[in-house]
Amino acid sequence: MHHLENSLTYKDAGVNLNAARELVNDIARLRRRTEGNRKLYEAFGGFASAFDLSGYREPVILTTCDGVGTKIQPLLKYDLVETAGIDLVAMNVNDILTSGAHPILFLDYIGIGRMDRELIGRLITGMTTALESCHCILAGGETAEMPDLVEPGLVELSGFCVGAAEKSALCQASGVRVGDAVIGLPSNGFHSNGWSLIRKIFQRYPAEFDENIQRKLLAPTRIYFDEVEQLNKANIPIKSMAHITGGGIPENLERALGGKGASLKLPPWEDDAVRRVLSHVEPEEALSAFNMGIGWIMVFDPAEADRALACLPHAMRLGEVAEGTIKAEMLK
Repeated sequence: MHHLENSLTYKDAGVNLNAARELVNDIARLRRRTEGNRKLYEAFGGFASAFDLSGYREPVILTTCDGVGTKIQPLLKYDLVETAGIDLVAMNVNDILTSGAHPILFLDYIGIGRMDRELIGRLITGMTTALESCHCILAGGETAEMPDLVEPGLVELSGFCVGAAEKSALCQASGVRVGDAVIGLPSNGFHSNGWSLIRKIFQRYPAEFDENIQRKLLAPTRIYFDEVEQLNKANIPIKSMAHITGGGIPENLERALGGKGASLKLPPWEDDAVRRVLSHVEPEEALSAFNMGIGWIMVFDPAEADRALACLPHAMRLGEVAEGTIKAEMLK
């Protein structure tokens, strides 16, 4: 066989194919945990993954795409790698849940400068832990080794979720009426939004935010699957739901109100670490940048509000749907 003089290999260019193959085997072992209540239609490992929808009478497919934003930087800095995997799943699954759908399939994209089997394995471990909790299958993904594009010490993360629902079960904002009850569920903290601003505050006021405080603020994004399931099992109809992410309560709740407004009173966010951050942000700016301690909002017929609150011990009645715009008063 003729050999080129001074020939190059893919490994010379910074891409290790053997390490990539070993990683695929690691992921295959981890992802089996996510096939419990649901299973792929065919074996894992093909070019595409399939799920059998014949159990639905009138299935509707829903899709989402999201990441964890710049929260990835402090998570990596403090070696909270699994939390990044949980956040990636949560940001996508929660969006699927707002439609009244079941999260069925999840796919991830990981871009990294140099293959790091342990790091990527820990990211996938976080993802599979979160996916198990909401009966969603890790159906596939992509790990890209890009030595000239992704800086050392950083990781690019994107997630994609496919959900399914009966057409008749979809939550539609068109059914929301003035006077409907607005009920919220607490967040675990800032979740995966507003971190460009939070990181800037850390940099400007380092004496106020030591490692312990920063770690506390990096709690994983809460998944609201169990709460929605509890309401469904209790046959308490939910008119509409909103996942409070970028844009805060006003921007995200707006999508769930069908053109109507709301009058809300938000309880104080009783968290010392959070309050340190909020002390450096104008209240109006905070309301549009952060979830203000409310990660999930639901709209109910007034006759169902008390049942919903009794079903969910940590739920809070925030106010009601009104004409006009969304007005949120932050209680002290």
